[in-house]
Amino acid sequence: MEYLKVEFPGGLKVDAIVRGHTIRTDQPTTSGGENSAPSPFELFLSSIATCAGIYALGFCNSKGISTEGMSISMDIQNDYSTGLISKISLDLKVPEDFPKKYENAIIKSMDLCTVKKHLQNPPTFEIKTTKK
Repeated sequence: MEYLKVEFPGGLKVDAIVRGHTIRTDQPTTSGGENSAPSPFELFLSSIATCAGIYALGFCNSKGISTEGMSISMDIQNDYSTGLISKISLDLKVPEDFPKKYENAIIKSMDLCTVKKHLQNPPTFEIKTTKK
């Protein structure tokens, strides 16, 4: 069964269609693209942060805590010898009135992110070609 489909609309744009939604990507102008959308790798990193965010949101909703004024920032450290990211840091910014007693619990909730879990236990990949 086809989970999602990728199309090539032109230039360095590559779009994914999933559940009727089009997720557009492009390369930065420094890489020859038009910078009209995030790059695929930026979407990958965004999926980690937004996944943590949905768990934070769920935690707050379960405790009746407003998420107004909350945000998550991400920082990355690169391993220049491999060209890969060696560390991803997420920082949940909470308002001054966020209950101290829930700080560790919301971090544990964010740690349940399924995107992160898939990175820790990666699937196998199969890549093939088929004729239309």
